[in-house]
Amino acid sequence: MQKLLGSIVALTVATAVGAQGTAAPADSVDPVRQIVARLDLERYKATIKGLTQFGDRRQGTKRNRDAVDWIEAQLKSYGCTNTERIRYEWPRPAPRGGGAGRRAGGAGDTTAAAGRGRGGRGPQPLVTIGTASGQGGSTMRGIRRRTGVNNDSLAQPDARLRALNAEPTDTVNRMREEVFCTKVGTTRPDEMYIIGGHMDGHGWGEAANDDGSGTAIVMELARIFSQPDVQTERSIRFALWNNEESGLNGAGAYVAQREALRGKEDPPGSGRYPEPKWLGMIQHDMMMFDHGMPRADGTLNPEQRPEADVNIEFQIDSKMADQSMKLAFVLHQANKKYATDYPATVGPHMTNTDSRPFQDIIPAISLRENERGMHIGAGWDPHWHQPTDRYETFSDKDFKLGLNAAQTTLAALGQLTGAKLKK
Repeated sequence: MQKLLGSIVALTVATAVGAQGTAAPADSVDPVRQIVARLDLERYKATIKGLTQFGDRRQGTKRNRDAVDWIEAQLKSYGCTNTERIRYEWPRPAPRGGGAGRRAGGAGDTTAAAGRGRGGRGPQPLVTIGTASGQGGSTMRGIRRRTGVNNDSLAQPDARLRALNAEPTDTVNRMREEVFCTKVGTTRPDEMYIIGGHMDGHGWGEAANDDGSGTAIVMELARIFSQPDVQTERSIRFALWNNEESGLNGAGAYVAQREALRGKEDPPGSGRYPEPKWLGMIQHDMMMFDHGMPRADGTLNPEQRPEADVNIEFQIDSKMADQSMKLAFVLHQANKKYATDYPATVGPHMTNTDSRPFQDIIPAISLRENERGMHIGAGWDPHWHQPTDRYETFSDKDFKLGLNAAQTTLAALGQLTGAKLKK
């Protein structure tokens, strides 16, 4: 098995790096390790804290628009100044029970009803024991706790946060925006990896974990790769999706608007590629809470479990399953070499996340705190879409899991894009 993994990693990295250079001598300083060392736990926490000032960042609200503006300003302050925005129209949500409002495996939008007071649905204390089908084709075993989206404003005990989150989704003006910036490659600017996290949330909390934790990873990677002494042969795009919670609408809009532009030089002969060829997409969605299975009474361990890990997922029945699996194992091996605290595991069921619109087009994977269908869907995270998804809910052990996911992706990207440090 180890030989197989080694072959997968060597093949995938060689394919990405191509003939742009030769392997560094064994006794030289590893530039990837130097770059990964620039990640810092306190900076990662501070970025999550900055996002929580906008509450749950529910789509179609001023707090969501303010958060998009803040993210753009932060990216520019890092040196990732070529920021751009995607504008798109949010689809009209379907009636309760599904339909047109459910996109690419995403949850139907529940935000329009938020703020109506009691009657919202949240995690229930009832637990079940047995086997059931999870999302994405996974199998849920053992103790399961019901999950749901909190739409009850009074479930949030903090009056300040209740007031901040009170504005409901605007269903009249349906135009939405999301921001991205790009690290342009030095020798292959026409080829690009897309790194994503969704900045919107809901549930009357602060969306600190879902998905402030993933958004902060993308922003931290943008900060480090934008430093003036960091060079990459290939391009990297850092995308902060909107409207994930309403059905992956922001990522879907990006694909719809830009897929046909891939690899086209504009203007011809300029050496500029507004939409380089997509080599792969790596999503980050809920990165911090891995406390284990619910107990028989529905409670969970208050501490991060010692065997916590970073889950790397691909979708086994997608058209790009083989290539996505290879990309997943590149990250798996990068974690083994460069992550400081938590290991990674690879699973074949990727669902309900912004990598889904890409999965039949290019290699696409998702990093998470738990397996989406088997664990999160079974109630392993009691703060998911709840008022308790707040910055102060999480400990440094939780934040470190997110930091290790950042180390994993940054290290893999360093290898895949030929990252170097200018002398």
